Amino acid sequence: MNKKKEKPIAALIYDFDGTLAPGNMQEYSFINAVGRSKDEFWGETHVMSQKQDADGVLIYMLLMLEEARRKGIRLTRNRLRSFGRDITYFKGVETWFSRIKEIGRREGVIVEHYINSSGLLEIMQGTSIAKEFKAIFASSFYYGKDGCAIWPASAVNYTNKTQFLFKINKGILNIHDSEKINSSVPEEEKRISFSNMIYFGDGETDVPCMKLTRQLGGTSIAVYNSSPASKEVAQRLFEQHRVSFTCPADYSKGSLVEEIVTKLIRKIKADDALSSLR
Repeated sequence: MNKKKEKPIAALIYDFDGTLAPGNMQEYSFINAVGRSKDEFWGETHVMSQKQDADGVLIYMLLMLEEARRKGIRLTRNRLRSFGRDITYFKGVETWFSRIKEIGRREGVIVEHYINSSGLLEIMQGTSIAKEFKAIFASSFYYGKDGCAIWPASAVNYTNKTQFLFKINKGILNIHDSEKINSSVPEEEKRISFSNMIYFGDGETDVPCMKLTRQLGGTSIAVYNSSPASKEVAQRLFEQHRVSFTCPADYSKGSLVEEIVTKLIRKIKADDALSSLR
């Protein structure tokens, strides 16, 4: 008698800024705490990046360290996490994750949620939704003996975000592992196939992940806010075949994105059932 096959796993992978929450996470509390406006902070980040021909993520992290030092703020993990408490989300986000897991349960699919972001891990760890994620892949700081941030431990930009799709594929939940991620694993032994991945993003910085997910059999969704410019970006991504769907960043019950994801979960279940018959 054949051993009963385990349920298929669906990985829902989200960018954070502009996808789950409006704006950038630093703008909710940190930038105010150091006495700057968002235009000043991001403007200086842009100038410094151009002047030194440097990665924008590393530069914003450097600027955070410099601005905190200037204002006498100790950037400990707990202080950074405190900046996550003020983040607000798009409609329906706070109930979305449990709702979609329940839909998966009814359809016979295990649903897991992941973050893949250039934002700060520590700020996201302080949000009300942090507990919903199987793993959060993001930029983070290295801390000195006094507990204060002194150096980037991880800097996640728009291209190296793609590595975390392969980590999810193999079931690796940390950033530091460089051995298992490069090891050869038969396709059938990988924990979550790309065809079972759904990637959510909002803009150009998500293009490599969107494109890779689609190329390897998964689904990419571009969400947009109420501004015409945001909708135009999503439409352009669709026309360029970077994404399969576009929809408003409204995650409430009965929304378009819920309808799309429900049908994709059913497709994952059906594909898994057909595969078991081969």
